[in-house]
Amino acid sequence: MKVRQLAALAGLGLAAMISPALAENITVTDVAGREVVVDAPVDRVILGEGRQIYLVGVLEPENPFQRVVGWREDFSQADPDNYAAYLHQFPQMTDIPTFGGFKDSTFDVEQAIALDPDVILMNIEAKTATESAQYIEKLAAVGIPLVYVDFREDPFAHTEPSMRLIGQLFGKEEAAEAFIAYRDRQIERVTEVIEAASPERPSVFIDRAGGYSEECCMSFGDGNFGRYVEMAGGRNIARGIIPTTFGNLNPEQIIAANPDQVVVTGGNWDAYVPGGNWVGVGPGSDTGEARRKLEGLTRRAAMTGIPAVEHGQFHAIWHQFYNSPYEFVAIQQLAKWLHPELFADLDPAATFVELHERFLPVSYTPGYWVSLSDVER
Repeated sequence: MKVRQLAALAGLGLAAMISPALAENITVTDVAGREVVVDAPVDRVILGEGRQIYLVGVLEPENPFQRVVGWREDFSQADPDNYAAYLHQFPQMTDIPTFGGFKDSTFDVEQAIALDPDVILMNIEAKTATESAQYIEKLAAVGIPLVYVDFREDPFAHTEPSMRLIGQLFGKEEAAEAFIAYRDRQIERVTEVIEAASPERPSVFIDRAGGYSEECCMSFGDGNFGRYVEMAGGRNIARGIIPTTFGNLNPEQIIAANPDQVVVTGGNWDAYVPGGNWVGVGPGSDTGEARRKLEGLTRRAAMTGIPAVEHGQFHAIWHQFYNSPYEFVAIQQLAKWLHPELFADLDPAATFVELHERFLPVSYTPGYWVSLSDVER
């Protein structure tokens, strides 16, 4: 029995009859350090970002939408190929109401209240906008708690607590712990080898969403893909230049850094930049076309004369590894590119197949990465 139901019954003088149900209240701590009281397990959830289904699917692969009563409309635009896979498996998801985001001020708080959720899951990058608009106070006034999770801003600090938090809310603690243990082991398959071998680290430029716009170049500091590179035995050229997780390098900085390898993050972004120069990797991608577009990115001014282009060490990988709890697959593939001799027996594609078979509601389809090193030069 939920808080709003209890309040209504109490108003009818029935509080004494239903007081034992208050034991369903739990206090959780979100990734912003806030203690939030929630009636759990929750039945009705709003996803503040549609791609949070990546993690919900891990906990409830039999039906990841059974608790979702509303979600932000970004999954179909940012990752249409996986959206199609989920839609094929769960056609009822088209009936779920959608809404805009907190950061761009298109979230409709009245609509959220009307959906009567037990909790709203919000990505931590929306925290400033949420507080500015006093959404938490407005929602709390009608008994709707909001909790912050994170898989993007600081995934190595926040992925485990976010998974545990959602596991608590859904009553799926064992499933959350099983995934966390699996994720840890898959990361260790790379980090333990790098620690033991202590190889020379090639310099790497991570080209975030290369080709998405004409500007060059977005990248990562010491967080997210920037950290993936370091864990995989590389040296991120933007570390120390970009002070936060996300930022930009200018062409002169890239040329001066002279990177040994370049990794472009890509995806199917026709919804945002139709026919753009982005590299369309992802499930079921046309890898030939993706490789063609990847080769086109080597001709930008920022790539002039760098070893990565000269030696064909120019790669593309699925962008959404930056925003999901599956980043260990990206770390494994980066390790294969950076240190092929050390990781000759490591098969990141097999890891991704296993992840789908053990934890996810949809089947694996290849196409998540391509490389110019696979082409005879």
